[in-house]
Amino acid sequence: MGKEEKTNVARILERAKISYEQITYDCGDFVDGVHAAEKAGTPAELTYKTIVLVGKSAKNYVCVIPIAEEIDLKAAARAVGEKSVEMLPLKNLTATTGYIRGGCSPLGMKKQFPTVIDVAAEALDYFYVSGGRVGCSVKVNPRELAGICRGSFAPIVAAKSNE
Repeated sequence: MGKEEKTNVARILERAKISYEQITYDCGDFVDGVHAAEKAGTPAELTYKTIVLVGKSAKNYVCVIPIAEEIDLKAAARAVGEKSVEMLPLKNLTATTGYIRGGCSPLGMKKQFPTVIDVAAEALDYFYVSGGRVGCSVKVNPRELAGICRGSFAPIVAAKSNE
């Protein structure tokens, strides 16, 4: 890896003996996941974003979905056994996870929250998720990632509307 600084995500993957590749890139100010994938040179269809939700019970949950997709909050609520969930307010993201917008990874949060990865990822050999900071992604096997974060797979992506 040369002189690249390892993130907590990389350290966690190494401790678990999970094969990964760290990709660093200059993305300037974070715009969105699609922009970040373009800057990183990763295929958009294999690049996933991390979303933090809060349930009616006030518990937090992590969802990992393709960057160009929207989350289906009702499906996510069903997947975690809640009546309803909503997006964690951005102002609470760093205090809750230790991460900033654009650098949020399903690994290495202050606390390991129940994690759901969209079911489409289960069939992939690898995908890209945030490496724990803006300008850093990791290429990792989705099933191995689920294993280390005690995650599950469920259909949590919103259906495309026919507009």
